[in-house]
Amino acid sequence: MVMKTSAKQNGSLHHVPGLERALAIIELLANNHKGLTMSEMADKLDIPKNSVFRITMTLLDRGYLQRDDSSKRFVLTRKLLAIGYTTISDRNIVENAMDVMRELRDSVKETVLLGTLLEDKGIVMEQVLGLHHFKFTVSPGKHLYLHTSAPCKAQIAFLPPVERQKVMKQMQLPRFNVHTITSKKALGKELGEIRKLGYAIDREEEFVGVVCIGAPVLDQHGYPVAAIWTTGPSDRMPASKFKQIGELVKENAMRISRRLGYGMLYSIL
Repeated sequence: MVMKTSAKQNGSLHHVPGLERALAIIELLANNHKGLTMSEMADKLDIPKNSVFRITMTLLDRGYLQRDDSSKRFVLTRKLLAIGYTTISDRNIVENAMDVMRELRDSVKETVLLGTLLEDKGIVMEQVLGLHHFKFTVSPGKHLYLHTSAPCKAQIAFLPPVERQKVMKQMQLPRFNVHTITSKKALGKELGEIRKLGYAIDREEEFVGVVCIGAPVLDQHGYPVAAIWTTGPSDRMPASKFKQIGELVKENAMRISRRLGYGMLYSIL
């Protein structure tokens, strides 16, 4: 019996026009971090606007894109990045971070962790345990609240403005104690301060007696792909040490960032 096929034989590719257009849109947005409108995508890719509409609406519904309500521009979300990290980039980030994290741990004596954002939460990727008899340990995969954890605030602060505003708009701010930030206005002000300092602080905002200080890890485009942070009891990490520890964390986060290519594009130009 002869089998019929719609594609060419001898190893030729099976083309799926809709999928190819979706991938073209994703690749185009990956190179336009400020986002593009449907019309701009249609013009740049020479694709009918109705096709762009169907594809972007599907990607939006599935969480791969987000759209700014005022400018109507679409940008890629963390979901697509997270999928890539689970296959290749997570390993690359962890491999580039572990020795730096150990050196930071040796300096601060407290547990040092690595994590990233995943949609509406943070997630722990790896840790290096502190040197004290009493030390904090957090299992890889543990979820973190965006508005309380230092690493999440550090990453959000360095997101592109459109993406940062989108995250802020959707964020929930449950109260855990008197230290928790529950106002988006107050959180927005703190994010601005984090951008100036280069590091973020969790001032016992989820757990009384527990302090965290974190800084973003940036890729070659300056995008915050992860964060490192240290955590310890407030009596060993008092407010008087925040600046000293914060600068140490920021310095070591930058070491990892440079390994990931941060600064290379500008040094070549």
